[in-house]
Amino acid sequence: MTGGRERSLATEIVTTWFGVFAVREGRVLEARPFPADPRLIRERWQQRRRGELTPEERDLLEALKPGDPQGWVSRDRRFLAHGVSPASGFVPEIDPRTYGIPTEWERDLSLQEAERDLQESWDPSVHLDEAVRALSDLDSVLNELGGRIVSWAGRGTQRSTGDLDTARREAREWLGSTPLPDPRAEKTVFAVPLHLAQARQRLAEAFLAADKARADLQAAIEEDVPAHFPNLTSLLGPLLTARLVSQAGGLARLARFPASTIQVLGAERAFFDHLRGEGPPPRHGLLFLHPDVHSAPRAWRGKIARALAGKVAIAARRDLQKSPVLDRLRGEYEARRDAIRKLPLKPGKRTHRSSSRRERRG
Repeated sequence: MTGGRERSLATEIVTTWFGVFAVREGRVLEARPFPADPRLIRERWQQRRRGELTPEERDLLEALKPGDPQGWVSRDRRFLAHGVSPASGFVPEIDPRTYGIPTEWERDLSLQEAERDLQESWDPSVHLDEAVRALSDLDSVLNELGGRIVSWAGRGTQRSTGDLDTARREAREWLGSTPLPDPRAEKTVFAVPLHLAQARQRLAEAFLAADKARADLQAAIEEDVPAHFPNLTSLLGPLLTARLVSQAGGLARLARFPASTIQVLGAERAFFDHLRGEGPPPRHGLLFLHPDVHSAPRAWRGKIARALAGKVAIAARRDLQKSPVLDRLRGEYEARRDAIRKLPLKPGKRTHRSSSRRERRG
């Protein structure tokens, strides 16, 4: 009972949204209200959120220093480093109007702080993620439509294979041709009926429109990415940076990943195959798209990807902190890459070819 009585007689430091007070048994002994200025009150809030003491809180601590035989307590952990013990129980009620501060300011200032927090927490890479996904969707559409156009064009030329360049050329030829009004007037057996020729032109238009949309989207990504991720771009280039940030779920998450995770990011399928005992651990994921990795002999790819991932981890953290480009990152990576390229290649049996394909697919 004596310990409880001593606790109740302790001086409690109470920080409210409008000031800091020394309270004992519900009575305010010392008051240090914040300035009656919304802007200055918000500054005090931000100081507290950073774990700092406000000028009023420091002033109150100095005033209490001569000594309180019952001790000081507080619910605010920031005071624990200053010899204040933790408190519990009900929070004393203090009316801001007593100190000339309107009560409605709390709501208005809280809304302003919430808006500021929302703006600061906003990650522009969410738009980048949508752009990268749209790019992948357009790749799928172009591959499907391009393959159909090449196949259809081959019906008249006895050629049924070709790449996207072939599909673009055929599509432009279809748009430049004029369908015959009477398909029976055409002497060749390869003639396309009028209604099908017109529909085929619409197909060509759709393919070329998707092709242009993809080119515009890629150009926009390559223009936008360096401004937001300069350190990553200096290592990976804009397009691979965009894919990696998207795969990670945003820059904030990528910056938290260790280099080992970044190395295999995008190779989740191969990783789970490895956990099931169906293949070796993946040596690289999206980093396989980097020219230094995919152009290297297989024996070097994992080592180069590991060296690159280590620098990518540092670059992501620097971009998250909005730090300028650190040129030595690229220099250190290139030095390590060149050292790997000097390693001897050991002749051996090629194994796990299917697993290697799974790594590249991710």
